[in-house]
Amino acid sequence: MTPTRASSAPAPYAALRAVASYVPPTVVDNAQLNREFAPAVVDRIAAKTGIDRRHVVDGETASDLAVAAAERLLAENAIDRDSIDYLLLCTQSPDFAMPSTSCLVHDRLGLPASAGSLDLAMGCSGYVYALGLAKALIESGQATTVLLLTSDTLTRYLNPADRQLRTIFGDGASASLVTASASSPALTGFAYGTDGSGAEHLIVPGGGLADASGFAPAAMPEARGLEPTGHDLYMNGAEVFTFSLRVVADVVRRSLDRAGVGIVDVDAFVLHQANAFMLETLRKKLGVEPARFVVEMSDVGNTTSSSIPIALEAALANGQIAPGQKVVFVGFGVGLSWGAVVVDL
Repeated sequence: MTPTRASSAPAPYAALRAVASYVPPTVVDNAQLNREFAPAVVDRIAAKTGIDRRHVVDGETASDLAVAAAERLLAENAIDRDSIDYLLLCTQSPDFAMPSTSCLVHDRLGLPASAGSLDLAMGCSGYVYALGLAKALIESGQATTVLLLTSDTLTRYLNPADRQLRTIFGDGASASLVTASASSPALTGFAYGTDGSGAEHLIVPGGGLADASGFAPAAMPEARGLEPTGHDLYMNGAEVFTFSLRVVADVVRRSLDRAGVGIVDVDAFVLHQANAFMLETLRKKLGVEPARFVVEMSDVGNTTSSSIPIALEAALANGQIAPGQKVVFVGFGVGLSWGAVVVDL
C-alpha cells in the first residue's frame, strides 16, 4: 500500500441531528382485543406488557410507513433532500423479497440518483446497528448526510388467533438524520453481540426459502394449535426474557467502557421497548432510577426496530430528554442480536 499524507482537515464526526416517527392511523386497543378473546387473558397479559393500544397497518407496507416518517422529518426540519447522499432502511418486513425496499423508498422520496441505498434486515437491535453503519459511512468519508429509516409492519406476520403476540406488537416507522456535523465524537462506545443459536426463539417460520419445521418445530403454527396463515410469528417469551437479562447489562457496561463514561454520567437510557415488565426488570438490574429510564410504549406497543427512535422522540417532546444530553440506546431481540451506543444529542 502507498502511504498517504494525513489531511489537515478535522475528522467529520457523525452526529444524530433529528428524529421523527410515524404510526399508521388504525388503532387496536385492549377493549377491542377483549371482544375477540377472553377478557381475563388479555387483561393479564396487558398488565405485564404495559401496552394499552397499538397501531396496525391496514394494507400499508414498510415502504409506505418509511416514506411517511421520512417526509415528516424532511418537512419539520427543513432538510433539502438533495443533500442526502445515503439511505439506510432497517426492516424485517420488506415490501418484496427483491428488490430492496430502500430502492423503492429512495424513488418515492425523490432522492438524488447519486445517493446510495441499503436494506438492513435487523429487528429489535436494528436501530443501534444502523447508527453504527451511518457513523462508519460518514467518518470514512463515504457520505456526509445519511437518512436512516426504520419501518416494520410486523402485525402482518401475526396469526389472528395468537392472543399473546397480538397484545404486544404494533407497527411503526422512524426517520433519523445523521450528519457529518460534530466537532467531537457524538456516537461512541458501540458494542454488539450475536447468538444465532437462539434464532428459533423469535422467528417467522413461514414465507422463507428454508423449511422451518426441522429448524424450529415449536414455532410451527400447528404446534401451537393455530391454523397456518403463511407467516405466523413465534416468540418464546421465557427464553427471550432470560436472554435479555443475560446480555443487556453486559453490553451497557461494554459500551460505557468503550465511550469512557460512567453510568452516572448518562442522562437517560432508551432501551428497546419490548414490554413494561421486562424494562422494569432491566432497569433494576442496571441500577438506574426511573427518571433516567425511558418507557414509552403504552400507546404504540412493541414496534421492533422503530421502538428506540419512537421512544426517543416522545421523551424529547415531554422533556424527559433534552438536546445536549448524553443518552444510551440499547437494542436486543430477534437474531438473537443486541447492541448499545452512547449518543451525545
